[in-house]
Formats: sequence, structure tokens, C-alpha cells
Amino acid sequence: MQLTLSSYPNSHLQRLRFSPEVQQLSLLYRVARRFTQVLMCSLWKVRVFNRRYEPDSGGVLYLCNHQSFLDPPLVAFALQRPMDFMARDTLFRGHFFKRLIEMFHAFPVKRGAADVGALKEAMRRLKAGRQLVVFPEGTRTEDGRIGPFLPGAALLAQRAARWTVPVVIDGALECWPRSQKLPSLGSIVVQFGQPISQETARKYEAQSFMDMVQQQVTQMQTDVRRRVGLPTFDYSQQ
Repeated sequence: MQLTLSSYPNSHLQRLRFSPEVQQLSLLYRVARRFTQVLMCSLWKVRVFNRRYEPDSGGVLYLCNHQSFLDPPLVAFALQRPMDFMARDTLFRGHFFKRLIEMFHAFPVKRGAADVGALKEAMRRLKAGRQLVVFPEGTRTEDGRIGPFLPGAALLAQRAARWTVPVVIDGALECWPRSQKLPSLGSIVVQFGQPISQETARKYEAQSFMDMVQQQVTQMQTDVRRRVGLPTFDYSQQ
């Protein structure tokens, strides 16, 4: 069944202050987000669908495919509530960039290792009612295809997040591929899927849950590419 697409936000979140259990928007975050919205929409044709699926309360885990360096702001800039991010620890080495990404609520994670500290910090933030985006492929795609979702994020979905929201980004690879130092112009689509409750997530084994979410994101990508007239990817061999 084709889900109805929309570009309007959750009506319960269209206010200056949210409910007490939800992280509030600081003035600094509001200004930074507005700047990001203006910049990104000036450089690229960005279309965001199904923003209404953003939950209005509780900790929310967003599981998204990873196409480019543009992905973190693409997931967050059209939502009403603030977003937190896991970012690889090497990005925190430079003082200026460290301050910049911390302004957007980023915290470091060690790639290629079981970073218990980062996992605990992610769980703490989700249990405190915050929103967190994770890219469970672990690295950016080479060709636009969505790779396997690693099982680590299932722990966050099953133990800390009240909701898990699948997200697909398509077009960001063409705007900023791994082989390119600077981004170029183009068209990008971001689409959110229906939230999955913690109760539902707990019914699965860790890898089975991540496989299910990956299938949803892959189907969303296929639908997006068909809608804009692009060839779809063949995942039959995965």
C-alpha cells in the first residue's frame, strides 16, 4: 500500500515550547537551524516528506541510510524538535569544528570499535526524551545502494528509545560523493517512515529488527526513485 506523502510537520509540535518531557529548542539551536535551512535550500532543491511522523514526545531514534556528509543536517533541519548526533571521534580534533558540531548536539563515537561510552551516552540522551540520528550502515555508500544495517543500534531501539523512525535520503550522493572534496548542485529527497514503537522493536532479535528497518528504508528509496523518474537499485542479490 502506498503511504500518503506530506510535507507538513506534526501539528502538536508547532509551538514555541514543547511539553516538559521533551527537550526544548535553545536560541542558539534555533538560529543555527534556520541558517542551515536557508543555506541548504539555496544550494540544493531539497524536498522533505512525512514530517508529520516526528513523534511529539519521548526519546526517538532515527535510522537513516548514509549517502554523504550532508546527511546529518538533512535529517534534522526540517523537524521541529532538536536532534542529537553520533559523529566519528576524528571530527572533534579541530577546536573550531568541534565547537560547531557540539552546537548541533553531536558527541563522539569511535569507528571500528565497540565504543561503550558512546553507547551509554546515546542511551542516556534517548531516555531523557531526546532525538538521536544514527547511520547504521557505519559508512557512506559508494554507489547509492543501501548496505546492511549493523545490529548495534537495535539496543538503542529496544532499551532506550520510545520510538524508532526509518528515514531515507536520496540524491545527496550525487551532490557530494565520497570522491569529491566539495559539494555540487543537485536535487535531494528526504522521506520519513512511520514510527516503530519500543514494544514492537522488542519482539525482534537485534539483527532481525535491523533487517526489518533496512527493508523499509530500501523500499522507501525505491518508491522515491520511481517517483522522480530515476532507475531503481537491484537488491535481489543481498
